[in-house]
Amino acid sequence: MISVERLLKHMAWANQHTISHLETLPVEALNAYATNEEWKVSEIIRHIVESGRFYVYRITGSFPAIPGEKAVEPQSISDLAMLKTQAAAIDQALLACEPLEDIQVEFTNYEKKLVKRWRSTILSQSIHHATEHRAQLASALEAKGFEPIDLDELDLWSYESAKG
Repeated sequence: MISVERLLKHMAWANQHTISHLETLPVEALNAYATNEEWKVSEIIRHIVESGRFYVYRITGSFPAIPGEKAVEPQSISDLAMLKTQAAAIDQALLACEPLEDIQVEFTNYEKKLVKRWRSTILSQSIHHATEHRAQLASALEAKGFEPIDLDELDLWSYESAKG
């Protein structure tokens, strides 16, 4: 049986590597952006983690337990350690959603519309969403002259090579 378990594990691995890369950069890198200064590195990485928390809520009806109330937007390089811990807890909670029954859940979206989504759709979106924003992070860093994340080192082939 094919499942999304490997993809969820890859996402967790890639999220940790992304935050680790950010920890090697000067604090000014957290303010880097590509085209929209509202989407600076600190906000993008916070958004990746916080969105994962919200996807768990949409799937299960409960927010996962993490240190702090919400994902922290890092203002310093040392703040990334807390975000890394939060990301690990959230990614583990997403992985725990994988074996759940694939039912439709109802909720009111940000446009105040009632929508129905399959749990599998939400879980798949969590993976796609993190990948999309890691690419945005790489672009933001490169645009401002910081060492970008090497997305080729975070692909599934690299994950499989690293995990054996």
